[in-house]
Amino acid sequence: MVRLCLHVGSKAGAFGVGAGREEQGKHMSAPAEVGTTGQSPWRETLKTIVYALLIALVVRVFFYQPFNIPSGSMKSTLLVGDYLFASKMSYGYSRYSFPFGIVPFRGRLFGSEPKRGDVVIFKLPRDNSTDYIKRLIGLPGDEVAVRGGIVHLNGQALPQTPAGTYVGPEEGGRAKPRYEETLPNGVKHYVLHWQRESDLDNVGPFKVPAGHYFMMGDNRDDSIDSRVQSPHFGVGFVPYENLVGRAEIVFFSVAIDDPRAFRLTSPWTWPFDIRWSRIFNLVR
Repeated sequence: MVRLCLHVGSKAGAFGVGAGREEQGKHMSAPAEVGTTGQSPWRETLKTIVYALLIALVVRVFFYQPFNIPSGSMKSTLLVGDYLFASKMSYGYSRYSFPFGIVPFRGRLFGSEPKRGDVVIFKLPRDNSTDYIKRLIGLPGDEVAVRGGIVHLNGQALPQTPAGTYVGPEEGGRAKPRYEETLPNGVKHYVLHWQRESDLDNVGPFKVPAGHYFMMGDNRDDSIDSRVQSPHFGVGFVPYENLVGRAEIVFFSVAIDDPRAFRLTSPWTWPFDIRWSRIFNLVR
């Protein structure tokens, strides 16, 4: 409106009011012409959605992919209901880096070797489709054995020192002993296991073949991992090609393993069922 008045005033002073009105009519018709030649708002909205989906797909495939934790095999490092981002760049890219393995090639592009102690997302070797998450314990050429619940790596027992207890809904209120385990490269992490022995507390030795890795869950009594070599229900050795990414950070966490959480009859309590203290925790 300001611009239109300025044009009217300038033309009225030079050529008279009639010329000003003629010029005003021209300017008033301009928006109608723009409206008839512009694109449909629905088309613009659709383009925006498509661009956003493409950007999200690129980020998911090449940079960071979100995962959620459905089981307690990595407690207390990761809990049921944790949502985390995994770095896809850490180990390079294989066919399993892409949705449904739609890019068929063997090996890895821009590959980088994982480090002992990494928390790794990988495709389960027996079906090459199920996502698993475990901690890398054994590298190619290592000999891994478990004796009395203590991991022995190349004949040396990994030190475990008491580090309090962990209590969760799946433990039925009982305090489960927690230990700090130290790997040969100096990486320290927590593991859980009862003092009584379980079936997987005395297994091995396992010789890790070339191009494969030995994975274990931090919740040693409740983890199906490389200690179980059965091709029907175990994990076995994990091929380098099956690595998907390295767990980096928890971005959300909800107590879905607690039967008292998120009750439909009391939605006002839901904010208290979110584990706020775990949000933005680094996975180590």
